[in-house]
Amino acid sequence: MTMTKLRNTLLIGIATGFVSAPAFAQEAEEEQRSVFVQPYIEVNQILSAELQPGDDVVTFTQIAAGVDVNAQGRNSGASVSVRYERNIGYGDQVDTDTVSGIARGYVSVIPRALTFEAGGLASRTRVDGGGAVTQNPLVREDAASQIYSVYAGPSLNTQVGAVEVSGVARVGYNRFETENAVFDQNGDPVDVFDDSVTYNGQIRAGTRAGDPLPVGVGVTAGIYQEDISNLDQRVRDVFVRGDVTVPVTDSLALVGGVGYENVEVSSRDALRDVNGDPVRGADGRLVTDSASPRILAFDVDGLLWDVGVLWRPSSRTSLAASVGRRYDSTTYYGSFNYAPSSRSSFNVNVYDGVSGFGGRLNNALADLGTDFEALRNPVTGDFGGQVSGADGGGLVNSLGSVRSSAFRGRGVNASYQRRIGQSTAVLGAGYDRREFIGAPGTVLAAVDGVIDESYYIAGGFNRAIGRSATFAANAYVNWFESGTDNGDATGFGASAAYGRSITSKLTARAALSVDYIDSEFTAEDFATATALLGLRYNF
Repeated sequence: MTMTKLRNTLLIGIATGFVSAPAFAQEAEEEQRSVFVQPYIEVNQILSAELQPGDDVVTFTQIAAGVDVNAQGRNSGASVSVRYERNIGYGDQVDTDTVSGIARGYVSVIPRALTFEAGGLASRTRVDGGGAVTQNPLVREDAASQIYSVYAGPSLNTQVGAVEVSGVARVGYNRFETENAVFDQNGDPVDVFDDSVTYNGQIRAGTRAGDPLPVGVGVTAGIYQEDISNLDQRVRDVFVRGDVTVPVTDSLALVGGVGYENVEVSSRDALRDVNGDPVRGADGRLVTDSASPRILAFDVDGLLWDVGVLWRPSSRTSLAASVGRRYDSTTYYGSFNYAPSSRSSFNVNVYDGVSGFGGRLNNALADLGTDFEALRNPVTGDFGGQVSGADGGGLVNSLGSVRSSAFRGRGVNASYQRRIGQSTAVLGAGYDRREFIGAPGTVLAAVDGVIDESYYIAGGFNRAIGRSATFAANAYVNWFESGTDNGDATGFGASAAYGRSITSKLTARAALSVDYIDSEFTAEDFATATALLGLRYNF
């Protein structure tokens, strides 16, 4: 989050200064161009039965249209999965419209030097009174909301004599939409995140070990800023640093860096009524007092440093791990990537940074590769944040809490992907810890120091059965521990689908899912079972 991805990229870039990667270069040269475009429409009949606490049964018709794209070339690449669906209810059931999907792509403006990349995410989510958010809402869930995130920007990687110059610039926008206000157990509105704009930039110049010095040296400068609409919050993280890489062996190096950082989180206060109480809008969000002064909630100005290790024994294994001091406290970050073959991969990422809800989501999106397949819930059609692809499995479902306040977020996520014959399995898991930041003397002071924690696991499996049938299954579990009373929540579910070709373009589908939510916000648990029968036509 914030500068974490840039720091990890910096470490990997330093690593290339003492370990060459001929295997990767050869694979890139031998990469074959491929283009896959699959538009489709679906008509489904869905039955949803409430298992707990009641026994209501509802049916509705679902009409959907979408497109899946995977285009990979020598100087460009993109993966896109976009779906629009309309659920038509019967009786007093309300019709709903949903757009969901994910897209990542790049194009080389100047081959091997200047690249432009972009990405987007749309997902239906569920939020409860504790602020917990999951990307697997029940198909009939009234608390469903929408999350959107997009970003775009150029990246530079070139050589000036013995000096390698690299940089990245990125602008993003993030939005959380909910039709109804969210209330906690006491009946008070929850100030949930609205929208934000993020700016992310970094530039580095450095030399490899042995050319011309026996050690690698580099200088890096970067800035991250997120402008959050709620109470006009602003997160700004500026740094400049120098790094040294000391080779120990051909595959191992020690790295260290020292520099200066200036990190600020600030906001304005909420508008107050005649009684001094904060004013809220119809959506439950606090109304900003634009005339109030900007107040600092977090201010760190001074020295930063870290030391670490880089290990790259082969082109298929790499480790970057560092410990140091940032944000006026100890920090840990790094990554591990292992791909023993083209059919399996394992990835771990440890992060630490200061941002808002939108910034965390935007950076998770940018962390994905550009060659993947989105895994969707076979019943709802929702994108649950998990992908499988050439770069291994990816995960974008560490949403955690949707509180509006900026926070320091630390955590770890891991993914594993395995392909065996006609089968593909993907498993992702992670932990996310957020300590919220609020300015003294403002309404956000009440959440200053509050810690929310999330644990999550998600998995997917699909298999081709002969030439005319497919089977797919997904499962997830989320644990959310709120820093406030009665906010904990647990959600889990599983789904399975079977499809069989009627003609070369028409497929019959059957699917079943079970979902369960246990939230301290309500006295009763909630569980449903949903079945689907439908047809899909591929153009």
